[in-house]
Amino acid sequence: MSQALQLAERGLYSTSPNPRVGCVIVCNGNVVGSGWHERAGQAHAEINALNLAGTAARGAAIYLTLEPCSHQGRTPPCAEALIKAGVTRAIVAMQDPNPLVVGGGCALLKQAGIEVQTGLMEAEARALNIGFITRMTHKRPWVRMKIAASLDGKTALKNGASHWITNELARRDGHRLRARSCAVLTGIGTVLADDPQLTVRQVETTRQPLRVVVDSRLETPVDARMLCGGGELIFTATASEGKIMALRDAGAHPIVLPDGNGNVDLVRMMRTLADYEINEVLVEAGARLNGSLIKAGLVDELVIYLAPCLIGDVAQSMLNLPELTDLAGKHALKIQDLRMVGSDIRIVAQVE
Repeated sequence: MSQALQLAERGLYSTSPNPRVGCVIVCNGNVVGSGWHERAGQAHAEINALNLAGTAARGAAIYLTLEPCSHQGRTPPCAEALIKAGVTRAIVAMQDPNPLVVGGGCALLKQAGIEVQTGLMEAEARALNIGFITRMTHKRPWVRMKIAASLDGKTALKNGASHWITNELARRDGHRLRARSCAVLTGIGTVLADDPQLTVRQVETTRQPLRVVVDSRLETPVDARMLCGGGELIFTATASEGKIMALRDAGAHPIVLPDGNGNVDLVRMMRTLADYEINEVLVEAGARLNGSLIKAGLVDELVIYLAPCLIGDVAQSMLNLPELTDLAGKHALKIQDLRMVGSDIRIVAQVE
């Protein structure tokens, strides 16, 4: 199963909106086939492994990081292919949370007389597909917020200068987060101040994440660098026909989702991103949008890079959050990982 998980991880940057899945087929103690799902619309991990195993799959055990599909999607049902191949045992890390499957694949195997075991290394399998699981069970993406800051928690000088607080290794690590994400989300303040590209550049990838802007008043310039390529989503609270048409002509897709207070309805925005089959969202924004997402309870994970420097009290902060008068109102975090990235500290924490 460990080998199957390693295979699944090879699809980290390429399988979305599908889950990352690996498969190993074992007969008489020998690996006779292995594979992983590489891209949506292409063969699933089981099929790639079966093709490699050939007739050696008959009577074999199959190790799968995710329950085999039992429905006709972009490809035929994998459960039926396993039955036809004659495997006799299936060890499955976790059940597929997709409502179209949810136990159906394992049920088909059992009905065919195949021994099925589930739960082996389930935690590792879930971590690999946390975005897919969140979309299937909560109808919204997994939201990961990336922040680069000084040791005193500042992201930029008062005048907005921020290039570069963290080191090159930390920036490359941040590009890996972009590469695994289905979408990168920022706010209009960042677009106007930095004119970012928000593309993956420092690691090799076969696809670019969707770029998304929260822009309540539709102030995104039509020549903004992040609009190059087309297809970007701009969530707004204004229905200004002229601005909407100008952005559409630039290749963007404005979506009007007002919350009644002149801002974008962030909860509905996340549901809309799930409708676009977005599994993981990486937030790279300023203090205002960061704080709004935290206050709305829409952030699942924080990845914070802290550089060994001090910038001072008047510099810009990581999060714009209201003052607390009681510590009972603090936002609790659970540290998942803490390590050095070059000279910087990287903290990965989940929001509890």
